Amino acid sequence: MHKPQPEPRSAYKVFRAISTRWMDNDAYGHVNNVVYYSWFDTAVNAYLIEQGVLDIEHGQTIGLVIETQCNYFEPLAFPQTVEAGIRLARLGNSSVRFEVGLFAQDAPLTAAKGHFIHVYVDRATRRPTPLPEPLKTVLEKLV
Repeated sequence: MHKPQPEPRSAYKVFRAISTRWMDNDAYGHVNNVVYYSWFDTAVNAYLIEQGVLDIEHGQTIGLVIETQCNYFEPLAFPQTVEAGIRLARLGNSSVRFEVGLFAQDAPLTAAKGHFIHVYVDRATRRPTPLPEPLKTVLEKLV
């Protein structure tokens, strides 16, 4: 088993800036681990909304998280801008593995990196459904 290592910016396809908040820091003076997962969601879902393939209020197909994981390499803290790099590790028929690298602003290597898996389901039935073509087209750009 190999030890996870930080990765360079070149390993990611698109980036999104995220501002840390005062409340993100914990008693130890750095961003609490649970906030990283929120940044993963924020980066990916904002990208999908901006690309016009995620309608969080009325879309028939929605992505449900079934797995998450994160490795931490360097602390992040308020006040700091975090840059989230996004890529796709797997594009299935109804599921997607997103990978996100979190960088301190202008840093060459990830301070943390992780993944989450979405299974896309019908909003009403909550049963898996094939990825809609417009979503699939946008996601293919992240591979």
